Amino acid sequence: MWKTILLAWIAGISVMGKTFNLPFLLPGLMIFSVGSGLLYWYQYSKLESHHPIPWLSRAVFILALGILTGTLGYRYADHALEQRLDNRETETRNIEAIVYIRHIDERSEKQIRQKVEVLDQKKQPVQWWLTFKNIPEQPIKFELGEYYRIYGEVIPAHGYAMPGVFDQEKWFIQQNIMASVKIWKIEKLDHEAVYRLGFNQYLNNQQGWINGLLLLMERQRYHFRTFIQNSTLKNKGLILALLTGDKSLLSSETEEQFQRLGISHLLAISGPHVLIFAALVSWVLQTLIRLYGPKLYLSLPRPYLLVFPFCFCVLLYSAFVGFEIPALRTLLITLLGSSLLLLRQKIQALSLLLASASLLLWIDPFSVLSAAFWLSFGACFILLRIYESINRQPAQPAFNWKQRVLTAGKLLIESQGKIFIALFPLVLIFFKQVSWIAPLTNILVIPLLGAVVVPLDILAACLSYIISPLGLLLFHCSDLGLNLGLWILEILDHLFNPQLQGIAFTPLLIVSLSIGLIILYLPRSVIPKAWALLCFVPVFTSRAPDSDFKLTVLDVGQGQAILLQSSQQKIMLDTGGYYDETKFSIGQQILAPFLFSRGIARLDRVLLTHLDQDHSGALLPLSQKIKIDEVIANTQLPETWNIKQSSPCREGQSWSYQNFKVQVLSPGLNTYPSMVEANPNEYSCVLYVQLNQAQPYRNFLIMGDAGWPTEYELMKKYPELQVDVLVLGHHGSKHSSAYSFLKYLHPKLAIASAGQNNRYGHPTKEVKVRLKALDIPLLLTAQTGNIEFYQEADEQTNYTLYREQWKWLKIK
Repeated sequence: MWKTILLAWIAGISVMGKTFNLPFLLPGLMIFSVGSGLLYWYQYSKLESHHPIPWLSRAVFILALGILTGTLGYRYADHALEQRLDNRETETRNIEAIVYIRHIDERSEKQIRQKVEVLDQKKQPVQWWLTFKNIPEQPIKFELGEYYRIYGEVIPAHGYAMPGVFDQEKWFIQQNIMASVKIWKIEKLDHEAVYRLGFNQYLNNQQGWINGLLLLMERQRYHFRTFIQNSTLKNKGLILALLTGDKSLLSSETEEQFQRLGISHLLAISGPHVLIFAALVSWVLQTLIRLYGPKLYLSLPRPYLLVFPFCFCVLLYSAFVGFEIPALRTLLITLLGSSLLLLRQKIQALSLLLASASLLLWIDPFSVLSAAFWLSFGACFILLRIYESINRQPAQPAFNWKQRVLTAGKLLIESQGKIFIALFPLVLIFFKQVSWIAPLTNILVIPLLGAVVVPLDILAACLSYIISPLGLLLFHCSDLGLNLGLWILEILDHLFNPQLQGIAFTPLLIVSLSIGLIILYLPRSVIPKAWALLCFVPVFTSRAPDSDFKLTVLDVGQGQAILLQSSQQKIMLDTGGYYDETKFSIGQQILAPFLFSRGIARLDRVLLTHLDQDHSGALLPLSQKIKIDEVIANTQLPETWNIKQSSPCREGQSWSYQNFKVQVLSPGLNTYPSMVEANPNEYSCVLYVQLNQAQPYRNFLIMGDAGWPTEYELMKKYPELQVDVLVLGHHGSKHSSAYSFLKYLHPKLAIASAGQNNRYGHPTKEVKVRLKALDIPLLLTAQTGNIEFYQEADEQTNYTLYREQWKWLKIK
């Protein structure tokens, strides 16, 4: 029963932020739970002691208890979320603020990010990111434990709101960061100045012993950064990352290599790091007791004597690395397990894992939004299952060293294989891509890092406080071990040329796969293993229903991209594009993950209205991830793109499919390439999408960047043109969407595909006034996220707005 309660608590918190359109759902669940509990109590009180409670009543009671716990978990998480949402910034503005530096900065080759506590912007202190360029000649320096007055521009978190894509707003909420700030100028303040400003209570709080210890830990992390940076070590970035989790000295090439090989998780501080430190200290303490005070064991057994320093060391190292989720998980498991040991209670591995996860979510419910939470506990669950299977095996005679090595190797291979398979659904959910060479890489590298490099790092760090030269010598030994590890990685890179492989699985397929894997990994006799095969069948036979149709206007910032999807065809109308796809790729980081989440690994056709960067810039990067059969544009594609293309789009072209049709209305047949080159916007491919049977949204017109001249020609050529949804020309520019054109079409809905606070002011005030005068509703992708039109079984078409589905995505 306790496992049901813990699982329900985790499940309730895991739907944090989800918007439910059923107002009576939660009250109904609460009433059902309480009513079932009262009924169970009534039955229990009526039965005599020797009569067992009917199994159905007991099952309903456990179900009700689980529903009640899950509902309470959701309400607990929702309350915490609402409080955090109230503190975040929602508008861009210039600010002058008082801040306190509690954490060391995070550095990359081009940028520095500093997390600060802001004292004077909300009722209580909040955290912001300060961002500025990493310029050695003109550095902006912040010192730990100091106060500053900053001047800059507050920028609210705003990302690309579509499924499958990295959710920037969710990440900010999970990290408890309420905004980012572009810094212009800073002024250091002494404590007296801060006191005169009225922050005496905050000053007193920071002088307390807990905050003082946490600040000391941050100073030690900074000490090791400068110590390693100023040394002659070759692999400074890796040594620092493996010791403290600080990636400031790590090159982007090394990070990319670790990602491609599937071992980027080794750069995060996890349970083994914490336990190695605690084990080293406990071993030293045990040796000292054996040499100088063995009689201590007469009054207190060794396990009970060493459990307190062991737990203290786990707590110390967890604080040292900033209580990251994997370290915090290890701390909670250690404390709970040690408590059971001291109380002489039986330790059940699964119950211990569920209890620690539940406790972690009680302490910080926002951890559930992090991939680290699920991957960390998922890997721990698999390791526990392997440990239980070993314990069930009959006792073996004493092994010699060769047999022990072979056994350890077998366990390593088994564990890495099982972890890779078991975490496969989670990897698809969070990353949409996988490194197939990851199990082999982990098998080769983990023994070296876990048994040699990390222990040497930790021992070197400890000795550097006592005998600095000896500590530095051990760091050099660790450096040599890393040279060997990087040599192994280079060989793997050369032999296999591994790349991250995108996997196109829909959410339902991932759920089906997950259930099958859970059945496989559950203990025997719980559920027949053969049932897992039923869950794996959809993975190989899944097919969308024939009537399925979706038209999605994608949130690609300042640009345009539209997906047409049916059971037979997957077509994109424009791809959007970042101004420099080499710095940030809309194609690879936005479109590809979104398409993978839809189960799309191949596009039948891409229609480009024209070749402006914000309409076609993502095509080439996207083609490196997604197979594209054909590309059609208003002019010839550059030869350097090396992409198959048919003839340019011209008026009269059409493509008919099972339940919809795509037509080209412009440019005209007599349009010459020179005319397109001279004015590519005006000669955009104007596309008309028509469903065979649908109401109320059946006819869609996509204008590209065409302006008034094209609109005038359309009114002349197509006097009976029916348009229900109009995607405004040129993102809502004042030189498109003329009043007469809008009045002539009078669509039921207008859509502007434009970025938040874009420099062009799209959609312009003039266009908004025209639409308002004609009573035409306007949707803006920057405010709604993806706009998805879908057809139901009764041929009715409706639409959903992605930003309405999650509370942190809603724009007030």
